[in-house]
Amino acid sequence: MRRPHGGNRKGSRDLSVRVKTARGRKASSTRWLKRQLNDPYVADARRAGYRSRSAWKLRQLDDRLKFLKPNSRILDLGAAPGGWAQVAVERGAKKDGLIAVDLLPMEPIPGVRVLQMDVTEPETIEAILQISGGKIDVILSDMAAPTTGHRQTDHVRTMALCETAVDIANILLIDGGVLVVKVFQGGTEKSILSNLKRSFEKVRHVKPAASRKESPETYLVAEGFREQRISLLK
Repeated sequence: MRRPHGGNRKGSRDLSVRVKTARGRKASSTRWLKRQLNDPYVADARRAGYRSRSAWKLRQLDDRLKFLKPNSRILDLGAAPGGWAQVAVERGAKKDGLIAVDLLPMEPIPGVRVLQMDVTEPETIEAILQISGGKIDVILSDMAAPTTGHRQTDHVRTMALCETAVDIANILLIDGGVLVVKVFQGGTEKSILSNLKRSFEKVRHVKPAASRKESPETYLVAEGFREQRISLLK
């Protein structure tokens, strides 16, 4: 995989690409297309060989906090199309020690074992344990529910997935493990934050530069999982 041409976003695109509203295309679709065409992270992801611009978010989070250690067992929740898995493999995941889970199909990545399953179903945890050979060092979750267009509904549905990621972490993480989970600001993330603070030594809010300014998303990075405090593991 080729490296990006540089980390400084300023000036990476000097000209804005204009998009005309085509017949039959909604104005919202035109805005989305224009945003994609003028997004430097989209172009850089393509040049670097990443499957999604979100790969830059994980790179920036790890550049700052250094939680992706060599030879780690890693679980990637909501992994498709695979941008985060690519970064995790680059940064030292244990050989065949990265498990990617998503309801959607995902093209193979060397060193990654893909489970096309529903993360909310109990049998998914059983399948992860079966193929991992043990508990997990780092759990990554960039999950978000499909949007409905109703902001509050979308927020509640995505936060439910965040809670699922926390529940999975409570069951599968090793003592001292790390959870990185995307949350949407809007009130309900406070209960997730409180839950994490009971189970981890350190929890931080981080919004990487690759997250769009207008997006309500941010990331919680929880380090130092305290396994002995979780009754589910008794």
